[in-house]
Amino acid sequence: MGENKEEIISKVSSLTGVSVEYINEQLSASYVKDDTFVPIKKLKNSEQETKNALLEIQGVQINQIDGRVYSLGEEAGHLIGYVQSVTAEDLEKNADEGYTTTSLIGKNGLEQAYEDTLRGIDGTEIYIADENGNKLQVLAKQDKKDGKDVKLTIDSTLQKNVYEQMKTDKGLFVIMEPSTGELLALVSTPTFDSNDFTVGITQDKWDSLNNDEAKPLYNRFIQKYCPGSTFKAITGAIGVTTGKIDPNEDYGYQGKSWQKDSSWGTYQVTTLTGYSGPKNLQNAIIHSDNIYFAKSTLNIGAETFAESLNKIGFNEQLEFPIYLQKSQYANNNGTTIEGEIKLADSGYGQGSILVNPIHMASIYSAFANSGNMIKPIINENDEKGQIWKQNAFTKEAADIIKEYLIQVVENKEGTANDMKIEGLTIAGKTGTAELKTSSEDTTSGTLGWFDCFTINRTNGNNMLIISMIENVQDNADGGSHYLIKKIRSILGA
Repeated sequence: MGENKEEIISKVSSLTGVSVEYINEQLSASYVKDDTFVPIKKLKNSEQETKNALLEIQGVQINQIDGRVYSLGEEAGHLIGYVQSVTAEDLEKNADEGYTTTSLIGKNGLEQAYEDTLRGIDGTEIYIADENGNKLQVLAKQDKKDGKDVKLTIDSTLQKNVYEQMKTDKGLFVIMEPSTGELLALVSTPTFDSNDFTVGITQDKWDSLNNDEAKPLYNRFIQKYCPGSTFKAITGAIGVTTGKIDPNEDYGYQGKSWQKDSSWGTYQVTTLTGYSGPKNLQNAIIHSDNIYFAKSTLNIGAETFAESLNKIGFNEQLEFPIYLQKSQYANNNGTTIEGEIKLADSGYGQGSILVNPIHMASIYSAFANSGNMIKPIINENDEKGQIWKQNAFTKEAADIIKEYLIQVVENKEGTANDMKIEGLTIAGKTGTAELKTSSEDTTSGTLGWFDCFTINRTNGNNMLIISMIENVQDNADGGSHYLIKKIRSILGA
């Protein structure tokens, strides 16, 4: 670098984001000679402009190295996760497993879940040599071991498409083939680029990700959420399965608000739109009637309702490579729904109901599979079409709910009539969930949902879609209908 050393280091620091102090520290290492290559920063292959600018600086050299390269860096950030350099804690936890101070280790997502499968182990040999370097005796040897491939069920084209639809929003998409359980797309937005971690993420970039109010490091599809009216299909299926709901019974109430009796004080269950015709299960699903499902859940009863939810996987860990939050119907994953009001609210997806979206995909698969819930899978080598919950609902109940969900789309008065696509049968349910910490809370925002599945796609590849967007109170289209526009595009309509 000659006499311009300080200027050169400053330029390299500016272009790479690496501090001047760190560069000087590396250059001052005891092994460094005038012609030594001193690694400062890894760059992605795509950073061509930066590489060109660096190569114009005296003393800079760029070498090619092997490393993780993700073609779906942003598009599948939360699914892939990321790798980082091992810490002292990692080395202690994984002693005698071949890690060194220079190793990378999966810290998140599938990189963490499949760490033992994906990682390779460097070959090592310890031996005694004479003064000329001739090997005299091998004391220990470890052969090189390559990592193994993990092939996913994810459709990369679909994953990219969904990400492009959602990249400016806070939300999630889960897309599954309903008869096989193969997950075709898992998207959480906003997100991060997994490639940033393989080259060594800068402190500024890490701080930016952590401090961003949109929470790009927060993986939404592993969480649990209030499902709103998408849960009404589940309440209806439980009611028919247990014999507590007669689909043809007319509950006969009037108006848009209702309470059981004066013991509820000022609390009333309200529904958004009135409609003519009987207050039966079909109309209640088509028009998304909160009152019908509040009354239905009271008829089902707290004990039967809780038992039925346990039967379909609530309070149970869904087996999946990435840890998923358990769905719940009572606070703190409890098993008792406290009070009539909380029970009534649970019937239309409020109360203490929280559902993981991948679990919700499995529940909705029962409506497409005669009452059997399919196990979601993401590893191509896993058995397809595994039944997770046999007879989660009776065949009669599943078929009834499926037909009513089709009417949500097909019927002109259905809440998702804008999802109707000529030549394609779609069963779906809209949902809006209020996030309130108390009855006076007006600032926590609202979630918009649309859950649906196709029945007769011409290519034979049906899709079951669970989709959510946050803060729909700020959205002119409304949450469900905003999502419907995106789903129509995904389905090619």
